[in-house]
This record gives sequence, C-alpha cells and structure tokens, in this order.
Amino acid sequence: MTAALEAAAAAPAAEPPVLRTDAAGIATLTLNRPQQLNALSEAMLDALADGLRALAEDPAVRVVVLAARGKAFCAGHDLKQMRARPELDYYRALFAKCSAVMHAIAALPVPVIAGVQGLATAAGCQLVAQCDLAVASTEARFAVSGINVGLFCSTPAVALSRAVGRKAALEMLMTGDFIDAAAALARGLVNRIAAPAELDAAVDALAAAIAAKSPVAVRTGKAMFARQLEMGLADAYAFAGEAMACNMMAEDAAEGIDAFIAKRKPAWRGR
Repeated sequence: MTAALEAAAAAPAAEPPVLRTDAAGIATLTLNRPQQLNALSEAMLDALADGLRALAEDPAVRVVVLAARGKAFCAGHDLKQMRARPELDYYRALFAKCSAVMHAIAALPVPVIAGVQGLATAAGCQLVAQCDLAVASTEARFAVSGINVGLFCSTPAVALSRAVGRKAALEMLMTGDFIDAAAALARGLVNRIAAPAELDAAVDALAAAIAAKSPVAVRTGKAMFARQLEMGLADAYAFAGEAMACNMMAEDAAEGIDAFIAKRKPAWRGR
C-alpha cells in the first residue's frame, strides 16, 4: 500500500453534514459544519431534505428541533461554492433546492422549533424565520446581509416577511444590519430567548410542552394555521369551523374532554 493510500485509510470518515437524534417523540436535526459556520452547501441542503422527508414519514415524531453545532447557527449559503460555478442554471437549481427545504419545513406535519445558539445570517436567518417556532440564545444575532455583497436576499425575504412586520423585514433586507436576540424577540422572529447555558433546556421545555399534547390536535393545528393565513376572513372561518368539527370526531378530542370533566390526565391515542 502506498503512503497516500495508507493516509487515506487512516483518515477518519467525514461526519455527515446533518445529524439526527431522537428522544421521547422529539427529533433533533443538527447542522454539522461548524468550521464552515454551518453554511448551506449543496450536500447540507440535500441532507436536510432527506432528513425532513424521513421525519415526515415517521409517526413517532411529535416535534422537530433544528439545532446547530459550533458558534454559528447558519451563515447562509456557501458563497465559495456558489462562486465556483457562475452559471445561471446552476443558481436557479441551487435556490430551488433551498426553497424545497423551506417548503419541507412548512409541510412537515409537526411543529419545527429552531434552537439558535449563535449567528444566523441570510439563508440561515431564513431557516429561523421558516421554522414554526424559535428559541434563541441571548448571544444570537440575526441578519439578511446579502445586500452588503450586492445580492438582495430575495428568497430569505419570503420567510422573513411572513415572520415579522413588513417594515421591519424590509429594513433588515435593505440595510443588512444585525439585530440582537432581544430585537428578534420584539419583532417576532423568535418566541423566547435564554442565556447561552440555558438554551438547550429552554428548547427542550418548549418541545416537551408540545409533545405532551394530543398529536392529532397538534398536526391538525399546524396544517390549519398555515392554510387559514392565506384566506380571506369568511373563507378562513369556514375552513376553521370544518377543521374543528373534524377534530372533534377524533378519539383524542373525546379522551381529552372526558379527562377534563373527570379531572384526570388524558391518555392520548394519536387517533
């Protein structure tokens, strides 16, 4: 065996760009390119898409947490990889791949919580905005900073403009300025903030609170909430009434109401 082959054989296998762990109905996908600030390379986008697809097909999953290793949550797209192929068709395919991941988060039947421990910029901020809920460290910072390199963050704008007010979103998009965790909380980009040492516990507490609820109600609620936002008032109420009537026919609704009347803890059946 040559020296080069021996070195290759001895080298540790590359870690996957996304890791999955499961505990008590809570599945965690962890971005795993800490040395690259968890930039969204093509391989990471593919791994995220595969991970979300598997979660969507797993009936045991009640809640999904999107976390990250290292000092950054996600620094957006991998700019070096993007500049290596300055081709319009390549960029179209890349942004379509990223948008498909965002669609998969929205389409996942259970809530997705972003646990943001550090920097979240451009498409990384988009990831936070696209998640159903978010908990951030007080050290986290957020920006959609493409404007600083001559690129308006058009795809991040889709999620950001739906998560915060129009003027707040456009200011971030037009200036590229960072906001801290407190400002992100005030603008509605995140739901809760916690000290760095307490972030995991805060994420776990929120995930556990949701996982303890009826899976039928939670799944019904996520789908219903997203659809009604796209409707006019009359259509939204008609759709919501139908969703609630169907929810009432579920075994979990009967069990939950009976348990409330009997002053006991419900035993969810997931049906």
